[in-house]
Amino acid sequence: MNSILRYLLFLVCINTYSIKNATAQISPEGFHKIEESFPLIDRLFKEYAAKNHFPGFVYGLIIDGKLIHTANTGYTDLEKPITANSQSAFRIASMTKSFTAMAILQLRDEGKLKLDDPAYRYIPELKGLHYPTIDAADITIRNLLTHGAGFPEDNPWGDRQLSLTDEEMMKMIRKGISFSNDPGISYEYSNMGFAMLGYVIKKVTGKTYEQYITEHILTPLGMTHTYWEYTNVPEGKLAFGYRWQNNKWVKQPLLHDGAYGAMGGMITTIEDFSKYVELHLSAWPPSNAKETGPVKRSSIREMQHPWNFSTLNAQYKYPSGRACPIVSAYCYGLRWSKDCDGRVTIGHSGGLPGFGSNWTILPDYGIGVIAFSNLTYAPASTFNVQVLDTLISLAKLQPRQIPVSSILNQRKNELLGLLPDFKNAQAGGIFSVNFFMDYSIDSLKKEADKIFTNAGTIIRVRELVPENNLRGSFILECEKALIVVSFTLTPENPPLIQEYHIWQLRKQEGL
Repeated sequence: MNSILRYLLFLVCINTYSIKNATAQISPEGFHKIEESFPLIDRLFKEYAAKNHFPGFVYGLIIDGKLIHTANTGYTDLEKPITANSQSAFRIASMTKSFTAMAILQLRDEGKLKLDDPAYRYIPELKGLHYPTIDAADITIRNLLTHGAGFPEDNPWGDRQLSLTDEEMMKMIRKGISFSNDPGISYEYSNMGFAMLGYVIKKVTGKTYEQYITEHILTPLGMTHTYWEYTNVPEGKLAFGYRWQNNKWVKQPLLHDGAYGAMGGMITTIEDFSKYVELHLSAWPPSNAKETGPVKRSSIREMQHPWNFSTLNAQYKYPSGRACPIVSAYCYGLRWSKDCDGRVTIGHSGGLPGFGSNWTILPDYGIGVIAFSNLTYAPASTFNVQVLDTLISLAKLQPRQIPVSSILNQRKNELLGLLPDFKNAQAGGIFSVNFFMDYSIDSLKKEADKIFTNAGTIIRVRELVPENNLRGSFILECEKALIVVSFTLTPENPPLIQEYHIWQLRKQEGL
């Protein structure tokens, strides 16, 4: 492997590590740069709304766990008219799904269900389903959470089922369900699956999903301006939905709350929803801090994990035109993606006749954005991606880093003391039992001698860059070149060095 390729892999490791293990808050300088970007982002916001014929459009920025900026344009009611703002209540459609998923994980954490339980345990009507093949596995709760139940993609149809009653949904299931795949085979987006999860919540708790989510998630978060039934929204606060048709806005009928609301019925404001986004950002990094949320931080991170692969877009381009392949997966009621730079985004879009919305967070950067519109299937996600990409570029934000574990730093110093001659290495007690079976002392010494001779005298030892608590790399700055050393520790206690690599870079290849 040539030195440039090794170095690129080294940088990938840094990116991968930092995304999973962010710690530091945004610096005051970085925060100031973010604030300076607001006028530009607000201009992009208004241009985007006008270009896409949004009747009303609102957005909010969450930085380090706080809603720090909102902007609005247009109207929630074109007839009166009523101006849209951060307190306007928009139907957020499929952004509802993660609340349903969070409720399921709460119940799992309380021992009231298991994610790998067959769904028919809570919905007996599913017991008699006829799958595409006789060797199919039964649908599980996890399948429903990850769009892996084998149901067909059902957005156009599912969007019109919002007000369906529980009895009507059970009647539909008893009649039989048509499958596109066996359960557990692939990803296919299913509103029906999340409507079923809403019914599971009811069967387990004895409360409707609306009651349970309100009592156990919304109220603890202080989301007092979030609703399920549109007739309960205070006068003047409700956003009415529109469709752009024949060069004019056509008002869309609002559907009442029902069984399918678990997949897309929630109505909320930017200010209220920001509290939920803050909860998701608070799960990073893993820490010893006291639990303060309505659900464990570890369960939130589990929600955000990519459980079911969905797409690989090798031709993806950011709104700026920057080409960057991206891979995507579905979590529990959330979407996950990772781009060519190792940047991870988490969130979800929402779309119904009359509405389009999106929320996206970058956990490693500690930032997020929410956008609501009252236009049918408004492409809010594109705007949010543009906002976050612009923020990172203008404010020169960097992924947050984890601290180096004490044992990793100790092993680094011990290894450094042995280079380049590995004198008394076997007696040092820092290498695992496999190490000298895989690396002979003679070959280790010969390799290091050659590299150090070519590189010259060591000028500076750079800080260790951890990939995790037990793997890391560091750079030695020498007169003529850079030397990169990487190593991995064992799962023993105390951990020992099980793997080691060293290579040389020309200085112009370095950071």
